[in-house]
Amino acid sequence: MNCLIQTLQHWISRALYRISRADKQPLVTGLFLALFSITFYPVVEAAPLGAATGNEWTTPLGTLQGTRYSNLAQITSSNANHLVEERVIKTETKGGHEGQPLVVNVGGKMRMFVVTPWPNRLMALDMTGKTLWTYTPNSSEYAQGQACCDVVNRGASYAAGKVVYSRLDGVVIAVNASTGTLVWQTRIGSLKTGETLTGAPIIAGSKVIVGNAGGEMGVRGWVQALDLTTGKPVWKAYNTGPDAEVKINAANNFYAKDKGPDLGSSTWPGTAWKQGGSTTWAWFTYDPDLKLVFYGTANPGVWNPDMRPGPNKWSASIFARNPDTGVAKWANQLTPHDGWDYDAMNESIVVTTPVPSGKNKALVHFNKNGFAYMLDAWTGQVVQATPFVHITWASGFNVAQGAPDVIPEMAAHEGVTTNNICPSPLGGKEFAPASYSPQTGMFYVPGINFCSNLHPIKANYIAGTPYMGADTQFSPDWLDPAAGTMRPFGELIAWKPDGSIAWTVPETVPLFSGTLATAGNVVFYGTLDRKFHVVDATTGAPLWTKDLECGVMGNPITYMGDDGKQRVAVYTGIGWLPGGFVGGPCPGENDANKGYESGAVHIFKLM
Repeated sequence: MNCLIQTLQHWISRALYRISRADKQPLVTGLFLALFSITFYPVVEAAPLGAATGNEWTTPLGTLQGTRYSNLAQITSSNANHLVEERVIKTETKGGHEGQPLVVNVGGKMRMFVVTPWPNRLMALDMTGKTLWTYTPNSSEYAQGQACCDVVNRGASYAAGKVVYSRLDGVVIAVNASTGTLVWQTRIGSLKTGETLTGAPIIAGSKVIVGNAGGEMGVRGWVQALDLTTGKPVWKAYNTGPDAEVKINAANNFYAKDKGPDLGSSTWPGTAWKQGGSTTWAWFTYDPDLKLVFYGTANPGVWNPDMRPGPNKWSASIFARNPDTGVAKWANQLTPHDGWDYDAMNESIVVTTPVPSGKNKALVHFNKNGFAYMLDAWTGQVVQATPFVHITWASGFNVAQGAPDVIPEMAAHEGVTTNNICPSPLGGKEFAPASYSPQTGMFYVPGINFCSNLHPIKANYIAGTPYMGADTQFSPDWLDPAAGTMRPFGELIAWKPDGSIAWTVPETVPLFSGTLATAGNVVFYGTLDRKFHVVDATTGAPLWTKDLECGVMGNPITYMGDDGKQRVAVYTGIGWLPGGFVGGPCPGENDANKGYESGAVHIFKLM
């Protein structure tokens, strides 16, 4: 991990000297990867319909469908340059702030709820920024040593007067939104095996849906449902193992590659599926019409693919489950036998558009592997799959078979270094969620352009310790190595439902902040180099930028204050991983600890 940080620090430091903000103008492009052989069904001609938030922000992705789109329109492309910072609220917490606040009408007054990284305090604020109460759980300090990639928390959900969120140490809790008193708490994870909880739960009807993290510790991925009223477990479904434990009838899956009994165990050697990773550490979405919860699974454990021959189902897959029973409607493995750390844990955004099943619901999913997928939400059939970043590991995607066309020489093998794998293990897009605007018909994707050299090695499994089995070196995504030109390390990508790219905004750092689109025809996002941006949703033209005290890994939200004025809020606090190589020291810190104690909520409004 230290080598990872040092390598990224080297290349980003070089680029920061070479690329100025003046260079960051939107680039209008077509489908820029014409060399790929891609088969797809007729493209979407009309803009899909998408859900929108109103005055509140009650669920992590804004809407249950994951659109991160608000119909608030006081802040527009015409007046965004008049935004000012209203206040900054310190969380006084170390670690990466990868989530977002909630804003909820509680008893006729708008309240903001902030969940911190470990120890996972919950703060309730009024619209003046005053702290009304703070709930401090008794979180185990040992959880900090079990988290592979910082002690983060990706947020809470609100329903029925309760704020529900996960603790790093494996406990889900519900807190009374009015009083700050504990309603219930339920332990569902085991620190002894390396399990932690970093993802945000979603509330689907009367069920709280949550998944585990810890794939790099050799845990076995699962998803659980708890009763919203009592916190009692309702069902648990594993992401690897026999069909009875995965809660799936694979005969219902769309593709032949995903049909057959007990694929979650038979596609692994021996009992390797018991340490098979495939966790669910990021986002869930839910469609009330279909009554299905959608989520993706992480990379298989161990990273060394030669130690686990076979497709390794159901790693790097998308599931659709009934939230009341846990039974899978379908599963689709997007990256079989993943040897590049291409988790499928990124959000699957539900939109309304014609699909082959006739149900008119599609999932749009920007995978770490660099492909943007549109799937039939009812069947899991891939409608189209196109690259949204530069890809070298596959020559295309065969939609008829539902599988990537892997380039054989790019497959990783033990004891061999495979060079120039693009995207890198950071992915073409990491956990930072995209947004969708039905107004423009475009998705706004926080993209990353890094490549890597991967060298798998032998690893031994010891419960509760890292189970990796690979050395990784990161490098720029070169356009012309001889000339020293490279793709920007990050870019905001405006992706169209036909698979093409309308424009991009290049950035000097990888994008680890989610995006927010609104009816004001604007898109908000933050960057690791301590900036918060607003661009025109139609053209990508920059409208406003604010320098912040520290970098942004949080996801912006918007809401209406008690005074009837629209606000936008975002976290700063970039934690130990990217904090080691981006920007200058944050307040009260030194160069060796950049970004580590930078947690804050920044709130903006029109002047």
